[in-house]
Amino acid sequence: MNFHIRAATKQDCKDVVRMIMELALFEKMSDQVKISREELERDGFCQNPAFGCLIAEVPEENKSKEGLTTVGYALYFSTYSTWKGRSMDLEDLYVMPEFRGFGIGKSLLSAVAKVTKEEACARLQLGVLDWNTPSRDFYAARGAQDLTVSEGWHLIRFDGANLDNLANDASKI
Repeated sequence: MNFHIRAATKQDCKDVVRMIMELALFEKMSDQVKISREELERDGFCQNPAFGCLIAEVPEENKSKEGLTTVGYALYFSTYSTWKGRSMDLEDLYVMPEFRGFGIGKSLLSAVAKVTKEEACARLQLGVLDWNTPSRDFYAARGAQDLTVSEGWHLIRFDGANLDNLANDASKI
C-alpha cells in the first residue's frame, strides 16, 4: 500500500484529535482525554512548539471506509537526561487498525528516530501499557529495551489534585 509520512500542520489537528481519541479508546482510557483541537494548535504550532507531530497519509484510492486519508500519527517532544543529555519522548504512535501491517507504524517510528538523531538526542523513549503485547513486541523487534524488566524503572506521575497539592506546598517554603 502506498503511503506518505510528513510533518503535521495546524490543519491536521482535527485528524490528530480524532486519532488521539481512537488510541485512548483502544487503551481503555478515553475518559482521560481532555485535549482539544485548539490546544493542540496552540501548543504545537507556535513560535516554541511543545511537541512535534508526523502524519501518515494514504492516497485517495486507499482511503478508509469512512473516507479518511490521514491514517496515522506520531507525536513526540524533547526531554533531557542528566545522564545522557538531550532525549526524545514518543508520546503516541498510532495507525488506524485497517491500515496496520503495511509498514506505516514502522515508517512513523523510523521518521521519529531520524528527527531524534537530527536534534542530537542520545535516546528515544516511550511508554507502553503492560497488557499491550503487540505494541511491546513491535518495539522490541526494532531493538527497544523494556527498562521495567531490565532496570526496574517505573513511570511515576503527579496530576490533578496531587499536582495542585504538591505545587501549593512550594508556596509554604
